[in-house]
Amino acid sequence: MAPQKTLQAFLATARAALTVPPSIRPTPLHFVVGNESADLDSLCSALLLAYFRSHEPPHTLHVPLCHIPREDLALRPEFSAVLKRAAVTPDDVLTLTELPGRDTLKPEDTRWLLVDHNAMTGDLNQAFGSRVIGCIDHHDDEGKVPLDAKPRVIEKTGSCMSLVVKQCEGTWDALAEKNDSPENRLINRQLAYLALGPLLIDTSNLGNKDKTTARDEHAVAVVEARISAVTDPVLATTKAEEGYYDRADFFDEVSRLKEDISQMPIRDVLRKDYKEWTTVEDADDGGSGLRLGTSSAPQSFAFLADKAGGEGAFVEELERWSASKKVDVMVVLTTHKDESGKFIRELLVWARTGPEVVAAVKKFVDAEGKEKLGLSTWGDGKLDGEDGEGSWRRCWTQANTAKSRKQIAPMLRDVLKGIKT
Repeated sequence: MAPQKTLQAFLATARAALTVPPSIRPTPLHFVVGNESADLDSLCSALLLAYFRSHEPPHTLHVPLCHIPREDLALRPEFSAVLKRAAVTPDDVLTLTELPGRDTLKPEDTRWLLVDHNAMTGDLNQAFGSRVIGCIDHHDDEGKVPLDAKPRVIEKTGSCMSLVVKQCEGTWDALAEKNDSPENRLINRQLAYLALGPLLIDTSNLGNKDKTTARDEHAVAVVEARISAVTDPVLATTKAEEGYYDRADFFDEVSRLKEDISQMPIRDVLRKDYKEWTTVEDADDGGSGLRLGTSSAPQSFAFLADKAGGEGAFVEELERWSASKKVDVMVVLTTHKDESGKFIRELLVWARTGPEVVAAVKKFVDAEGKEKLGLSTWGDGKLDGEDGEGSWRRCWTQANTAKSRKQIAPMLRDVLKGIKT
């Protein structure tokens, strides 16, 4: 087994593999990539999985790729905070900006391992979709990754990181046992913080009973054991804090940064956690399929409307964003806590491109929304709207808070199947 590197040294090796001349680049080049929403779970899972895959036999370098342009890293201060605990910075990670162009990186010279999704999307899918060799994911199985792929792990958990920790646990143990030096214990503590961030965020500090599974609890126990195994003056702000760790404090720090969108314009709020699907599999008769766009925001629609300058101004901002993404259906999902501390979900769905799309979205509301999601009109209909040309928009408060984008997006994709533009 190869000697254990720091995360920073590993990322430097990965960067070098992308920047060397194609004639001496490793072939095939293996990538690990999260989904295009690039939330904390996707970003950290890709880093940790690539790190341990590269350290286990046959020691094939796996390059972790953030599924966003470099400029979008600035929209994710929670990621920067977790990276700091892992002794790296956003400058160390690799993004779509660093991915070589098709003139120097041929699809047939690559292999792709998906994490936190099991169907490649967007521009990456157009170029490299046929080169996917496996996945580790906690969403619904979309049937895109071959059944004989290795690894092919699709299991419902609160955080995909829980599955990554389970997949890598044996390698991690072997590395730690091979060299139990203070330096190695520090490296493993840093890696543990990388894992812990999304584990706590996605399960609300293991307190969300609708999301937290035994697999999540096991993963937290594994990484906390690595954190407590060493005192770390590098991470301490005072001598007295060497080795200090408090789960609640760490969770509060990361969640506060994740939820603080006060300085972001509405467009940045919508693009921070954006994910899109195209129903291309339904377009075999000359149509182009439909585009479903989804944005998640960690504040209420009242907050977003106030930030935009009123409900009408928010709708105008949403229209501009939807038009720029050329989506047929735009979905915005919000989460927040009310004054009593109660967790609240809200949902807006906008069918934008014709009567067939409107009819399909209404079918979703009638068949799924009212009963399964517990939808009730938000704000006396202030964000609702429709016109005679095939545009229909509704906003609701969602009583069933257990249903997130993981469940709602597949519901909408099902009713949109077969419609062509």
